[in-house]
Amino acid sequence: MERGADAAARALELVLASLEDSKAEDIVSIDIAGKSALGDYMVVVSGRSNRHVSAISEHLISDLKDEGMGSARVEGLETGDWVLIDTGDIIVHVFRPEIREFYNLERMWAAPEIEDRLH
Repeated sequence: MERGADAAARALELVLASLEDSKAEDIVSIDIAGKSALGDYMVVVSGRSNRHVSAISEHLISDLKDEGMGSARVEGLETGDWVLIDTGDIIVHVFRPEIREFYNLERMWAAPEIEDRLH
């Protein structure tokens, strides 16, 4: 089990470095291990425009392939409103800001932690 957690943590570092390199905005990572069978981490970021969202996503997909993690499932790349990149351990959501605000995934997945800070 620990080996899987280590691999997920290393993959998260790679994902976050790639996103920062692409100038992704408002990067939030949420530990969902134990909360969901979907993966260990969810990362939610914004791009400034459809073009920026697509560029962030393509850069991340390229970086994942370069690190031997090229089997990620990708959805939404054509429109650039909301791109989902699923590496298995990490689910990355790249949004335009207004789409991100509408779906508000951080609040849904990190609700207990956020609720504690709001009250």
